[in-house]
Amino acid sequence: MAETAVPSAPSGFAMRCAFAYAAAMSVNGILLPFFPAWLKSLSLNEFEIGVILTVPIILRLVSAPLAGALADRMSERVLVLIVSAVLSLMTAVLLIWAGGFWTVLIIFSLQGAAFAPFMPVLESITVMGVRRWGYRYGTIRVWGSIGFVVSTLIAGWAISHLSSRIVPEATALTYLLTLCAALMAPRLGRAMRAPTADPTGLRQVARLPFRSSLNLLMIGCTIVQSTHGMYYAFSGIYWQGIGFSGQEIGILWASGVIAEILFFFCAGRIVRHVSAVSLILIGSVAAVIRWSLFATPLSFEASVLLQCSHALSFAFLHFGMQQKIVEVVHESQESSIQGTFFFYNGAFLAASTFLSGLIYHSLGQNSYYVMSAVAAFGLLITWTVSRRAWKA
Repeated sequence: MAETAVPSAPSGFAMRCAFAYAAAMSVNGILLPFFPAWLKSLSLNEFEIGVILTVPIILRLVSAPLAGALADRMSERVLVLIVSAVLSLMTAVLLIWAGGFWTVLIIFSLQGAAFAPFMPVLESITVMGVRRWGYRYGTIRVWGSIGFVVSTLIAGWAISHLSSRIVPEATALTYLLTLCAALMAPRLGRAMRAPTADPTGLRQVARLPFRSSLNLLMIGCTIVQSTHGMYYAFSGIYWQGIGFSGQEIGILWASGVIAEILFFFCAGRIVRHVSAVSLILIGSVAAVIRWSLFATPLSFEASVLLQCSHALSFAFLHFGMQQKIVEVVHESQESSIQGTFFFYNGAFLAASTFLSGLIYHSLGQNSYYVMSAVAAFGLLITWTVSRRAWKA
């Protein structure tokens, strides 16, 4: 059976996907910098904070791949976004009245499982647009980073003038925004079937050696990205402990994402000269260096400069992996592959986040030397795969 003809792009495809990214990442703009500080305000210790941040990631390992596989078989994958947003909003509202370790753990874990499918399915929709109609992934994805920065700066200002107690309410507002974005997301219908005549060599890229190389590349990439777990869990607490205000902490988080934004705006030009695998390797090297420097005491100004390396340790890795998926994966498997990538990301991030609570309790800021070593291990895997499977 020949592949179905490509339909025309939905009206406002790029704008609607961009809004969905901005809404989804605005959630992280609240949770990543300030949720650990809110947990600390509940008089929870480092181990309890590590557990609360880890269990939702573990549940995501189940919900994201299952939802991705389901989305590939649905007549309209946007339905997954809507259900995810509704359930997430419900748990966010419940969290406003939560108090105590077990209550917060249960509600936040359910929230993590509910929201887990949102980003992989949104990524699959966007990448389908990149493949079908030639949209630039970077210019769409960048709006997620912009949403993160805006929500972080607003929340940092609000927390400086009020307190971290407002974090649950702020999170609920961002989930409401995410629901609006899900309702507006572009409808693409079912994914097109892969051609049986195989004029483009898709059967060749589906062979076991390729799939093995792609999986190993995703594993190496996500091991490096998992080193952000300690940063997500304890950087805000550390900065707060050395006297940085909520507004300064917001600026520190925002500065890293602003650097990420600049990369995404330039990504179209960069990928014409740098391959996807090379981006992953460069980002991996940057992560090793970043966490080594992160372990040393720095002034606010120096911390801002170091935060700009987030464009390398995160954005290069994420964009490089998405670019490789565009190159070698057919859209009929898009959500499934994104779910697998999300699974690896979640598995290693869960392990990193849980262990970070134990390591940080023992070593404090020196724990980042451990994260640097983990990033070096991920770099070794990605470098080995690049040498064996693809030319950088």
